[in-house]
Amino acid sequence: MVTVEQLETDPHPTLAAIRPIGWIEPLNTWMVTSRALVLNVLRDPETFTVDDPRFSTAQVVGPSMLSLDGQVHKAHRDPFESPFGLAETRRRFTQPVQQTVDGLMAALNPATSHSAGATRLSADLRPALAGPLSVAVVALSLGLPPASAATVLDWYTAISASVSGVSAGHPVTTEGAAAFAELHKHVAAGIDSSDSLIAAAAHAGLGVDEVVANAAVLMFGGIETTEGMITNALWHLLTNRDQLDLVLADPTLLPNVMEESLRLEPAAAVVDRYATRDIELAGAQIRHGDMVTVSLAGAGRDPEMFESPDTFDVRRPNARRHLAFASGPHICLGMHLTRLETLTALEAALQLPGLRLAADSPAPRGLVFRKPSALRVSWDA
Repeated sequence: MVTVEQLETDPHPTLAAIRPIGWIEPLNTWMVTSRALVLNVLRDPETFTVDDPRFSTAQVVGPSMLSLDGQVHKAHRDPFESPFGLAETRRRFTQPVQQTVDGLMAALNPATSHSAGATRLSADLRPALAGPLSVAVVALSLGLPPASAATVLDWYTAISASVSGVSAGHPVTTEGAAAFAELHKHVAAGIDSSDSLIAAAAHAGLGVDEVVANAAVLMFGGIETTEGMITNALWHLLTNRDQLDLVLADPTLLPNVMEESLRLEPAAAVVDRYATRDIELAGAQIRHGDMVTVSLAGAGRDPEMFESPDTFDVRRPNARRHLAFASGPHICLGMHLTRLETLTALEAALQLPGLRLAADSPAPRGLVFRKPSALRVSWDA
């Protein structure tokens, strides 16, 4: 029988074995892993809803656009929608993102080592680049009051760990609840700012708790997605030297690198839904109330869509057909912004000469959110 540990470390063999759908006993859920079936579920919120007391994120931060459907979902999402469109994202964020990345790269404080007459510098690019970039840009996008990146990352770590724990059947953690209480105070303090996005949401009719819950899912979704996208893409490149050489020879491949990494290892691997009626899915008898977990990771490795699906191929022509940002009414609101951040960070990191991954740098892992816990690299001085 499959274990939670297997799903956290390397879920892909299990996802392939049960495709298109299978029952995962430790999580008490049906897992959907074919791309076509994933789309069916995500685009049918009347049959597969997020609005259920078991929804993990809502247990930690309260009801939000992430955990509501229908008109109430629209009321929560609409105030945040237009500022994150493609044209507006490029207009508002291209320069700030570039400046933030430039500042983080300039502030790198690498360790130095000497071997055989060569000097190598080293650093962990997760806390040095991916984490603080994602925190800074999310705070900027929402118009939050100033807070240190370390403080926000502490909140985020506690809340995301609590969400992951709930998904695995554990109760909300004390640390997660305390971190959300601190975040609540922080976001609520920014509602008085006349030109902030959270103030605009309040003026659109959302209450303080509703503004805070939506800011929380945008903030932590933005941090998680961006940090995971950057670290996963660099990990894939640095563990596939032949593909890295192709990119170094032709930097125009970088956007496809990002999409191929999203296909292979989406930062958010699964999203949960709940059946509102009895229904059959690919021969599986789903009962009213059953949890149906959509595997975005499984959809990305569906051989019906992607040839040699477990291979990292920076020239894959249809890499962008992944579903890492989901689909349907809950498609990721900040996908254009996180793509902009990731691409800018990748361009900067690959400027480090002779960039290599440290032998002890870990692989991506996680049940809900998948990324390396560290990205230890070295480069030539």
